[in-house]
Amino acid sequence: MTDRTQYPIPTAMVLAAGFGKRMRPLTDQAPKPLLQVAGKPLIEYALDRLAAIGVQRVVINLGHLGHMIRAQLGGGERWGLEIRYSVEKEEEPLETAGGIIKALPLLGSDPFLVVNGDVWCDFDLARWLERPLPDGCPGRLLMVPNPPHNPEGDFGIDEGLLSGTAKPRYTFAGISWLRPEILTGYPNVRACFGLGEVFTYNEDKLQAELYEGDWCDVGTPERLQRLDQRLTSGKENN
Repeated sequence: MTDRTQYPIPTAMVLAAGFGKRMRPLTDQAPKPLLQVAGKPLIEYALDRLAAIGVQRVVINLGHLGHMIRAQLGGGERWGLEIRYSVEKEEEPLETAGGIIKALPLLGSDPFLVVNGDVWCDFDLARWLERPLPDGCPGRLLMVPNPPHNPEGDFGIDEGLLSGTAKPRYTFAGISWLRPEILTGYPNVRACFGLGEVFTYNEDKLQAELYEGDWCDVGTPERLQRLDQRLTSGKENN
């Protein structure tokens, strides 16, 4: 087992404030991160993995039906975590980058992990912590082979760096390790905007790693059902 005392453990942020419009009518009654997969809310898989690598503080942004997430997760005691919440207006989500910027006072000045609350992935983040971000590197992104719903991909990878031109192109997995400066130094910061444009601005500076293991963006009821069936069948041990 890796001696995790040899490297610092970052704070993590779980993005959980979106509407989940494509998941309706399921998300009319519950936020997407609380939808059940194999008998457990989706967001709890992310918390399990973060706790397993030694993360102690997690920030979760709340928007649509966010009070239900707070009621379900509480202060994080079940995982040995300190969970803090960044509350957004329920009907005015700030998108991914805007939500992180609002949460920066809770995240601190060191690099932090970011995990989408509607993604299931068995990638071991401890592998990243064993390779700290180099000085001057704004962050590291996990990429996956393109799923059917995103056949054109998002970015390529060129010698370990994110590229807008390299082929083949891959899909951003919704998992990253970012320095605060990637957002505070972005020249077009505004209240509501997405991470995609920030990543594009930092092409050739961001590290990128391809992961070909198990990953699912639970974006539709059909994908949720397939993942639930797969995990329930015992093919996965998570």
